[in-house]
Amino acid sequence: MVSVQWFGSQALELTYKTATGKVANELLYRDDEARLTLVEQGRPWSFDGDGALFRLVSEAQRIRLAHLFDPVLAVHSSVVDPLPHQITAVYEAMLPRQPLRFLLADDPGAGKTIMAGLLIKELVARGDLQRCLIVCPGSLAEQWQDELYRRFHLPFEILTNDKLEAARTGNWFLETNLAIARLDKLSRNEEVQQKLQAPTAAGTWWSATRPTSCPPPSSAAR
Repeated sequence: MVSVQWFGSQALELTYKTATGKVANELLYRDDEARLTLVEQGRPWSFDGDGALFRLVSEAQRIRLAHLFDPVLAVHSSVVDPLPHQITAVYEAMLPRQPLRFLLADDPGAGKTIMAGLLIKELVARGDLQRCLIVCPGSLAEQWQDELYRRFHLPFEILTNDKLEAARTGNWFLETNLAIARLDKLSRNEEVQQKLQAPTAAGTWWSATRPTSCPPPSSAAR
């Protein structure tokens, strides 16, 4: 419908455009209401949507596809200055061959934590990673949490007894997709191990572990 012009309350002149683009008009009376049906309300493209919501959706789509235009997206969106061997390990050896398991076992100080962080953030940015569990000795849990948030803006939560007891679902692991757990808590607590293995719609855990035999601050990512 293009326009409607009323003549009193009993008649109107309707101007409309057909599917072929032809403009026509018709005089309608109250007696014609029975043969009229509503096919579609409004125009197919009214441009009256929420602009802020459209911008949010378009920005989310842009971020989701950003790795196609920026092969090292995690590097440019993190507070890191990676060394050549770190770029080679993450982007040439590890990412192209997911979901294989890898062991980072460079010398202490070679930046294994940085490599693990780059891999995690890159997988998150590409939509390939939703749940990640980092297992480390208790003395390194806060260091992992601080480094991953400060350098990669990844909000990992550390598993504690208080969080286990306060979980709304009774299983903290079902409520937390980015988690850090102390090695001794997982190895000595059968109840925690059972909760850890509980199925979830987000899938199984992608894990990063650090063997106790490596000198700090080394780490191994699997």
